[in-house]
Amino acid sequence: MLTMQRAVSTVALLAVAVWLGGLVALGAVAAPIVFSRVSFPSNADAMTAVFRRFDLLAMSCAAILLATEAVRAVVRTPFASLDHARAGASVLVAALAVFEGNHVSARIAELHAAGAVRGLGRDGMELSRLHDWAEWCGMAQIGLLAAVVVFHVLALSSISGRRLVA
Repeated sequence: MLTMQRAVSTVALLAVAVWLGGLVALGAVAAPIVFSRVSFPSNADAMTAVFRRFDLLAMSCAAILLATEAVRAVVRTPFASLDHARAGASVLVAALAVFEGNHVSARIAELHAAGAVRGLGRDGMELSRLHDWAEWCGMAQIGLLAAVVVFHVLALSSISGRRLVA
């Protein structure tokens, strides 16, 4: 049983690593550099394409993460409180990825393609509001994904009888 739990956690944590690393790399590295060094509208064109492609990657990682939780349910792995917390955080972060990818980023891309400029006019105000939503979704995903990692580590360490040393 412990071997299966470790294998499922390994798959889940690999998906989380790709997803979390991508969020941090895009939000903290790529976007600020592109928006500060590349002129408008080329910067928005480039980052819109990058974020739309990343949305597909994030949603794929979310599907893998949820599949690992489904495997645990199918094999009837006993669920402790930490497991419920991990599963709940996994569902929430997956829902955020789908919401951002299918609604927020998709609408940002539509508005940008229609010529909206952030903060100018009705479409620009909507674009600005959606950018704020996208930032919030990204930050929330980072926090939830970090929690998922912590829950995996704590659950595995308690199952194997090891204690975490502070």
